[in-house]
Amino acid sequence: MSHSLDLKTGNLQRLCLECVNIARDAGKAILSIYNSGFNVEEKDDKSPLTEADLASHNLIIKRLKELTPDIPILSEESARLPFEERASWQTYWLVDPLDGTREFIKRNGEFTVNIALIHQHQSFIGVINVPVLDIDYYAWKNGGAYKVENSNVAKRISVKKLDHSTDSQLTVAGSRSHGSEMMQRYIEKLGNVEMISMGSSLKFCLVAEGRADLYPRLGLTSEWDTAAAQCIVEQAGGYITKTDMSPLEYNTKDSLLNPYFFVYGDNSRDWSQYLDEQEY
Repeated sequence: MSHSLDLKTGNLQRLCLECVNIARDAGKAILSIYNSGFNVEEKDDKSPLTEADLASHNLIIKRLKELTPDIPILSEESARLPFEERASWQTYWLVDPLDGTREFIKRNGEFTVNIALIHQHQSFIGVINVPVLDIDYYAWKNGGAYKVENSNVAKRISVKKLDHSTDSQLTVAGSRSHGSEMMQRYIEKLGNVEMISMGSSLKFCLVAEGRADLYPRLGLTSEWDTAAAQCIVEQAGGYITKTDMSPLEYNTKDSLLNPYFFVYGDNSRDWSQYLDEQEY
């Protein structure tokens, strides 16, 4: 079954701004739990789950169904859907109600609400709310990428180009909670590097707003972890690619796990050259 949606830029902009409001309200629901104490459970895959994840999930699902009743929704906290059912979806919402649950539990503020609209395997709308910082990042296809701080005026954001001088330093974003030996080897080969450690989809936002050159993810993520950020990075002029430098796509296979990938602002360098051959 296919789901029709008018993908004209004006309609995408309207839907995107509606999703900004939804993500903000989900962020407020998360904050009320964050500030009052919470219990932590374990999901089947041993990853943590809190009532904040569920409160955000329930709010977003309800509001998206009201906004676009005919478009299906896939959320991290919803029941797993077989690929046979998902495969027919041309257009759907892809949601991570609380990205960075480990950071939420650590109370370091580095967690986000992520809402994306996927159409034909690409991210057409991306919205990220950072509840603790009261920051929104958002973008829609062919509409640019934006950042709003403390509900002020939206500012256009863009990636930065590389400094090709010989002594230039690369700024690289990395995971707060998911380091690896493979990542360490990769970073060592990059040369002069300043590392910024960050949780959740905030690492993508560092690249999108020109604060980092590269975010190599040489570890497991799921499609809902990257979808909203991908639209924001791409509309800011950047790229998210698999390690063979081909585009990262959605809903193309049974597994919802992503391959390893790179997030970068400048495509004048082949970021795969620093990988060991067997790591492609």
